[in-house]
Amino acid sequence: MSELTLAEATENIYASLRADNADLDAHIAALKAALAREGKKQAVFDPAKLVQNNRAGRKLMQAYFRQRGVSVSFSE
Repeated sequence: MSELTLAEATENIYASLRADNADLDAHIAALKAALAREGKKQAVFDPAKLVQNNRAGRKLMQAYFRQRGVSVSFSE
């Protein structure tokens, strides 16, 4: 399996969220590896692409990803 870019890993997260969180933990691990390769500390997501784009949904996503070692922020 080839290494994913940060953009590919982020798109896989969006697809997983749309598919009722299918393989989400595997995609988070790939995102974490992509962040490390690119020297980034935080993943940035577009709230418009999220399934549950409200404050509670964003906070839940941040908490879930933080438990798996990935810091999440949202673009404006």
